Amino acid sequence: MATDASARAAYWQPSLLAFLGAGLLWLGWPVHPSPFSALTAVLLVAWVPYLRMEQVLVARGASGWKVFRYTYLLLVLWNAFTTWWVSFSTLGGGIAAVVLNALLMCIPTMAFYHTKRLAGPKLGYISLPIYWIAFEQLHLHWDLTWPWLTLGNGFAQANQWVQWYEYTGFLGGSLWIWVVSILVFRALFGIQTPAPSSRSNQASIAHQPDNAPLGRPVAARWLAPILAVLLPMLASYGIGATYQEKGETAEVVVVQPNVDPFLEKFSSNPNFIPYDQQLTRLLGLTEQQLTPQTRLVLWPETALEESYFEQNFETNSKVMRLRSWLAQHPGVELITGMTTIKMYGSTKEMATPTARFRDDVGYYDVFNTAVHFPSATAPATFYHKSRLVPGVEKVPVVLTKLIANIDLGGVVGSYGSQDERTVFNTNTPALRLAPSICYESVYGDFMAQYIKNGATLIGIITNDGWWSDSPGHKQHFQYATLRAIETRRDIARSANTGISGFINQKGEVLTRTAWWEQAVSRHAVHLNKELTFYVQHGDLIGPATQVLAVLLLVLVLARRFSKSVA
Repeated sequence: MATDASARAAYWQPSLLAFLGAGLLWLGWPVHPSPFSALTAVLLVAWVPYLRMEQVLVARGASGWKVFRYTYLLLVLWNAFTTWWVSFSTLGGGIAAVVLNALLMCIPTMAFYHTKRLAGPKLGYISLPIYWIAFEQLHLHWDLTWPWLTLGNGFAQANQWVQWYEYTGFLGGSLWIWVVSILVFRALFGIQTPAPSSRSNQASIAHQPDNAPLGRPVAARWLAPILAVLLPMLASYGIGATYQEKGETAEVVVVQPNVDPFLEKFSSNPNFIPYDQQLTRLLGLTEQQLTPQTRLVLWPETALEESYFEQNFETNSKVMRLRSWLAQHPGVELITGMTTIKMYGSTKEMATPTARFRDDVGYYDVFNTAVHFPSATAPATFYHKSRLVPGVEKVPVVLTKLIANIDLGGVVGSYGSQDERTVFNTNTPALRLAPSICYESVYGDFMAQYIKNGATLIGIITNDGWWSDSPGHKQHFQYATLRAIETRRDIARSANTGISGFINQKGEVLTRTAWWEQAVSRHAVHLNKELTFYVQHGDLIGPATQVLAVLLLVLVLARRFSKSVA
């Protein structure tokens, strides 16, 4: 009976390990209240259950297909536990994000499985962080980009541990997690997998020591994992303790109008608030915090939602109303989100690849835009959002028909974009703002380009109301703290609703609003001109792992070919 019970326990072990791994990844992710930020430490060992699961399956002689099934179970559970809130905007989009992203994550894990099988465990375990980070780098740059669960983002709620992101960027955090997890796994179980055995021996396989490292003294086995945890933390605390805010100061006001995107924001909504009244709310809230020292006001993404044609922008009645308001407040500059349209006429050669066509206007692009009004009379400057949300603002041509009916929050279709990171130069010489729109603030290398182009302050404008009161808007706000560390720039954040506020150059939250309330806040931000190592040299870890991944795959394929020939 005891043998049968042990066999049953061994049979269920891979499933239990999959649930445990997904649970640890969720538990450590920045979705919990601030007092529980210490749970972030769980991320450093969150992949140990996966590594043990793969080892047990291989020891049983499981096929690659079976290893894939259990791996996918772990990954889809992690995605579901952590990003389920996408379904608040649309159920279909939420399911697609979870199912497809977990499937993509199987690419590096299965590459590890085959490398370990063909090239041996030592090279196999070395290959795993390389494949994974190479995948994360790809996920930052292709059409189906969804870097929300990039492992390095997991330290957003405990960013005091990763002040060295100013050198490595957030992919350094991904590498840290994998190194610690593999070292802990090695100390617990060893890295050699026993030869496949019969089912009658499976129960004992799950508990047998696998190789020599387990025979070493406990202190020797655990020295490397402990150092891998402590040294980066100590370095981070050392950097954080000595870092001082840099640059001149300027007073900035951020506004949170709190217009419900489901019921009030758009003309098709049942409780639609007329656009003139929305503008009145924005102006009224702004007035509450204006002082003679205020230099810049930040309004959220699509704060002015009506379509504004760029060719006749200045004749729009609301633009003229803004000009009149700015004239009443000399010295104040305004940056606001808008939806703008640029027309190209009836000739396709003049249009961009993302241009749409209508018989009455010809070819045109729709942009999610940040607009800078330097004064009551100076020309407005436009920045067109460039990192677009897949399936909402950007639809790959090959997938247009497939996902045309999937909505992640907004209008389905490809918006226009621009290649360069525009920096808004203000009348205060030291104040040069990076106008990041919503999703763009999740990309470390992307944000660094603004700083290279001269930005001394990061401004994030967003509408997080699509995700209701869920972990989504909390994660989005917290991720911004990592951008502050990577670039050593203060951040002013204006959300339609969600969390608005200010973050300093160490990633410390200075002020923050509550969810679902009209609010406005003011702060004197620092305007740093210095460039961090990460900004100067860009992301080095991601491209390096991609090169190494290709070399590893070539090596593995060569070994497989040589074995088949032999």
